[in-house]
Amino acid sequence: MSKIVLCSREWNTSTGRYVRSLVEYLQKIDHKNQYVILMKPEDLATWEPTNKNFLKMACPYKDYTFSEQVGLKKQLDSLNADLVHFTMAQQPLLYKKKAITTIQDLTLLRFKNPTKNQLKMAIKQVVYGWLNKVVVRRQPYLIAPSEFVKQDIAKYADVSPEKFFVTYESADPIKDKPESMQLLRNEQFIMYIGQPSPHKNLARLIEAFEILKKSQPDLKLVLAGKSNPIYELVKKQAEKKGVSGIIFTGLVSEGELRWLYNNCRAYVFPSLSEGFGLPGLEAMIHNAPVVSSNATCLPEIYADAAHYFDPLSVEDMAEKISEVLKDQKLREQLITNGKKRVKDFSWKRMAEQTLALYNKVLEEK
Repeated sequence: MSKIVLCSREWNTSTGRYVRSLVEYLQKIDHKNQYVILMKPEDLATWEPTNKNFLKMACPYKDYTFSEQVGLKKQLDSLNADLVHFTMAQQPLLYKKKAITTIQDLTLLRFKNPTKNQLKMAIKQVVYGWLNKVVVRRQPYLIAPSEFVKQDIAKYADVSPEKFFVTYESADPIKDKPESMQLLRNEQFIMYIGQPSPHKNLARLIEAFEILKKSQPDLKLVLAGKSNPIYELVKKQAEKKGVSGIIFTGLVSEGELRWLYNNCRAYVFPSLSEGFGLPGLEAMIHNAPVVSSNATCLPEIYADAAHYFDPLSVEDMAEKISEVLKDQKLREQLITNGKKRVKDFSWKRMAEQTLALYNKVLEEK
């Protein structure tokens, strides 16, 4: 029996979804090794192990801090693990025992949060970039969620792509019953759900929607997601332009999200940068035709199950969305292709591939 520590300090974010799914399926497939799951103290109550070989433990050290470099290293040393899996690049650099790292993408290096202090953001980007290079160059094996990310990070850090193992992620059907949104009943709408971060490209989506409104004045654009300072900024920009028909739902329940997918005319994913692109797969599961950016990994993940546009061209975005709205055969083909495409991805397979890598590393001297 080996002791494996999962440093999973993100539990309720997009990275957290990867970690939660990995832990869920490792519990089902590995009854040999012992696991310690390090979590933020505030997340401890949200998860209970179902496998007796799994133990959760508080990890109070914040990213990019002195305590991360010293306190987390001390905690890891005390656990005397045979292998540590860092589920993001942030980690104590003086920890030099067996470890692997998952790097989701390099988005943080390329985009800044406009609501944050820009000097601090610039410093954070420099530190993050340097940290990625150190980790990637030092560790013998790393995990990426797509071939695009594998090649992107290898090029950035100037290392061989052979160091990377690609473990595709997946999406899950929403179990809650559809819960209709009164505001949108009998409305024709396209939708986006997720963070409004700059790389999500919502400003251009709104401009494309403005073009669509000229020929389809009754069309609505639904932007769903928890309200935050960036969403408020997006909302103000839309109001300043005088674009009507945009509905900011705020946080939606799982049932409401399922209803939105089921009833939208199209799910639009205008992102400039993704490591995997999970939202589009989730939309496909629930019968939404997907119109997507052709940037980064998205064509790799969605294949023929999306209708693609250039995310830097507002006109192309509007045209491709319009084609899906007007062409019923195209819509039906996208829905059919989407149902097939989602079957190519599996959280269980991802966990099995990860466990195989654990065993490979553990067997090496």
